[in-house]
Amino acid sequence: MAEALLEIKNLRKSYGDFEAVKGVSFSVKKGEVFGILGPNGAGKTTTLEMIEGMRPITSGTALIDGLDVAKQPYVVKERIGIQLQASAFFPNLTLVELLNLFNDLYAETSDAMELLKEVELAEKARSKVKDLSGGQKQRFSIATTLVNKPVAVFLDEPTTGLDPQARRNLWDLVQQIKKKGTTVILTTHYMEEAQVLCDRVAIMDEGKIIAIDTPTALINQLLGRGFKPKHVVAPATLEDVFIDLTGKALRD
Repeated sequence: MAEALLEIKNLRKSYGDFEAVKGVSFSVKKGEVFGILGPNGAGKTTTLEMIEGMRPITSGTALIDGLDVAKQPYVVKERIGIQLQASAFFPNLTLVELLNLFNDLYAETSDAMELLKEVELAEKARSKVKDLSGGQKQRFSIATTLVNKPVAVFLDEPTTGLDPQARRNLWDLVQQIKKKGTTVILTTHYMEEAQVLCDRVAIMDEGKIIAIDTPTALINQLLGRGFKPKHVVAPATLEDVFIDLTGKALRD
């Protein structure tokens, strides 16, 4: 069994009398794609931000590659990549210039053009972020997370608002990142996305993890409780039809 890269124990976040995250515990293996699912307000993003060192931890521990996030937040940030729900970049710099700026910040020597090729943005190297489509901005945001060759990449709802082609392309990108041995932790509201991408998922509600397992195991547990779908589930979705008719190529 793969060694744990992430170890979260009894993580809590309080704002006065309100407890947003209520004693969350889980681990993530090296090279795994791990999803955190839940309705709005469940505590997904707050949990992610505490693990990333972006938000103070009220109590509990978060270890990344053996490093205590609360005690060594800057060292942890050197080892991980973070893609936020919304990112802002210097508006007058090109994509290549921005990636080289990230190189300087991390004291790294990553090849900016190779990173752009990896996210299918090589032809936009001299463009500015403001001139990119929604899908291109998301792919560029992920490229910035890879500059420091991270042990783990955190993606917070990376495909929200994207069209089907851009969403499927981002799925491919996540799978490429995993193939290189990088651990991926993501949140999403798209259950099909979680089922396709994630080795395991944790389902959160009201600040607690209420289930954690592989997507297949969770589905089988539901069926074992006697669940029967209200409608016949087709082997393809309308999105599959859309992709089949219009092609998988990006429409950037």
